[in-house]
Amino acid sequence: MGVLLPKGAERTLARTAPGLKPGRGYASRMADAGTGSEITVGEEVPGGMTFEGTLPERMGIVLLEASPERVVATMPVEGNTQPYGLLHGGASVVLAETLGSIGSAMHAARLFNGIAVGIEVNATHHKAARAGLVTGVATPLRLGGMIATYEIAITDESGERICTARLTCALRRS
Repeated sequence: MGVLLPKGAERTLARTAPGLKPGRGYASRMADAGTGSEITVGEEVPGGMTFEGTLPERMGIVLLEASPERVVATMPVEGNTQPYGLLHGGASVVLAETLGSIGSAMHAARLFNGIAVGIEVNATHHKAARAGLVTGVATPLRLGGMIATYEIAITDESGERICTARLTCALRRS
């Protein structure tokens, strides 16, 4: 199945970082990273990772945009709640880690056809979400040669921030 696409989205070709081979892309509308490599959308994440059968797929995470400089996705609150009916804090962390990991993996692929592995994640929960979709936006704080660190802002449908997370990944040659 690959990455879940938004309803009505078309599977198209996208551009991505150098070093990625055809069939190793993963976004419904991947942002142009300024290179000429074309990939098939919705198949795999860099480093051979795939969304099929994974936690992000089961949680309904839909990737909207992906590049090393910005990763955006949505996740439904429904099905990802704790007993009080609020979005589970762990669900927010899964969304955050997914987005930061994708950006880090793209950065590692661009640098040396490498992979990224998470080494630290933290989150501050600012307010509750009870329904609808939340949107996560990951932007890099540092894209180094061995470490990538992202800040992930998660907002509700009214645009209010419900969670701020930070993820650090180690970059490894594959």
